[in-house]
Formats: sequence, structure tokens, C-alpha cells
Amino acid sequence: MSQSLKIAIIGDYNFTYNSHHATNLAIDHSAQFLDIDVNYYWIKLNEVAKFRPQQYHQYDGIMIAPGPFKNPFFLRGILKEIIGKRIPTLVTGDGYKTLLEVLISTYQLNNKNEKLISENLVEGQQFEKIFISPKSKEFIQLYENYSNVELTSNRYSLYPQLIEHLNDDIADIEAYNQFEEPEIISLKNNEFFVACGFCPQISSTREIPHPIIYTFMKACLISIDTSSKKQA
Repeated sequence: MSQSLKIAIIGDYNFTYNSHHATNLAIDHSAQFLDIDVNYYWIKLNEVAKFRPQQYHQYDGIMIAPGPFKNPFFLRGILKEIIGKRIPTLVTGDGYKTLLEVLISTYQLNNKNEKLISENLVEGQQFEKIFISPKSKEFIQLYENYSNVELTSNRYSLYPQLIEHLNDDIADIEAYNQFEEPEIISLKNNEFFVACGFCPQISSTREIPHPIIYTFMKACLISIDTSSKKQA
């Protein structure tokens, strides 16, 4: 293996959560697929909340793991910090709504104090199937040879005014679900900052790694190469 990555997985790891175990496996699947060496580190929210700004840059990429989170307040602060770092970032599961809340606050999208995001539409702690309909060229290609069936324990309805604000100059909606709700978004001013309401880790396998996971890791490699050229 000629290249290696160092990835921070930000979340309160619990070995009894299938989505947390699946996160480790999905990274391993993609590392094997890309023939690279990956070192990943689970870091608790309360530890990351104490990071100095430069500490984020010791990692080639950042994953926000699925929740639950012990302190969502910490996550909001962390996401706000990461957005400005230009570090390849992938948000999955519970963090999707938190990111939206951070964007609303950061860009002052709710001056009228309206309700812009519904409560979780998935009942209980179960996972439900959703069907992904990619919108952008990049995500159409990603799902071209991959099943569009994903699993989620978090599904939210975004109100039209929020979608309009996001589309203006903040984010691109990369894919919708069968309920015609945004399911994947990416931030416009970042090379790779993608957020999924579902957990792509869960459907990843050794034989067929999830394309969103390995595309995130490829973005980390590109970021390393770019940084190296700038320093040369």
C-alpha cells in the first residue's frame, strides 16, 4: 500500500450500536478497495470540543459518526468549527439535522423564527428503508452501479423556505428520498463536505464498499496531494 490516511471519527462510540460497528467496517472495506492504509480514531465529543483550531489539521479527513450524542451542544460547536477548515468531511445519521441547524444559525436563515425542520419522522429506535434518487451528476454516477436502498433511523422534512435558502449559495442538494425530501447535501464552498441523513456505513460490504465512503476517502487523498504540492 503506497498511501495512508489518518481519519478522525467524531462521536460517542458504543460497541452495542450497529451503526458504530458498521462505521469501522465500512472504512476497512473502502481502504481495501482503494488499496490504501487507513488509521482511524474515535474521538468523543467532549474531547474534540477542547481542540485548539490547529488540532483538526492533524487529520486528513473527518467523519461525524451516527449518534446518539451525549451532548449535541458540543456537536454544534464542532461542526461550526469544521465548516471553515476545508478538511474533507462526511456527516452521517443524526449529525445531518445538527448540521442543518448550524447552517441556519451561521447564515441567519431564520430571522422570522419559523419552524424549518420537522421532528424525526422515524418512529422509535428502528431503522427504515429509504430509496435514494440522486440529483447531481456526481451522485448519479456514484449510485449507477450501487443499490439505491439505504437504511436510516433519522428522517426529516425540510420546509420549502429552508431548501430555498440552502440552494441560494450555501449547499447543493445531491439526492432526495422517495418522500421528495433532501437526503444528501454538500456545502458549496468546500471541496468535500457531504452530509447524509441515512447511514451509508450499514449497507457497505467487503465485496461492494459503499461509494460515498470510498469517495470521501479519495477526497482525503486528493487533499493530501494538494497540500503536498503547495508545500513543495
